[in-house]
Amino acid sequence: MGIWEIIMLILIIIGIFFTFAGVVGILRMPDTLCRLQSSTNIATMGAMPVALACSIYGFLNNNTSIGIKSLIIIFFLLITNPVASHAMARAAYKHLDEKSNKVKYDHYGRDIK
Repeated sequence: MGIWEIIMLILIIIGIFFTFAGVVGILRMPDTLCRLQSSTNIATMGAMPVALACSIYGFLNNNTSIGIKSLIIIFFLLITNPVASHAMARAAYKHLDEKSNKVKYDHYGRDIK
C-alpha cells in the first residue's frame, strides 16, 4: 500500500468520523437549531474528505474527469452548504414558539423583527 492509498484511507476515515459524530449530534441535540448545526457538519465535514479522496483516486489512476468532478463537488459544497444552512436556520428561528425555544441569549431577535 502506497502513501497515496494511506492518505485516501485516512480521508475516508475522517469523513466517516464526522458523519457518525453528526448523526449522534442530531440524535442528542435538544433543539432544532443545534440539530441543524450537526446536519451541516455532516454535509460539509463528512462529504468533503471523501470527495477529496475520490479526487486523489481519480488523479492517481489517470482519470482526470473523476478528479476534476470531485474538486467541483468540494467547491460547491463549500459555497452552497453554509448559505443553505443559514437560510434554514433563519426560517426555523422565525417559526420557533416561546416554550420550545431554548436559546438563552437572543442576539438575533432584534435584527429579525
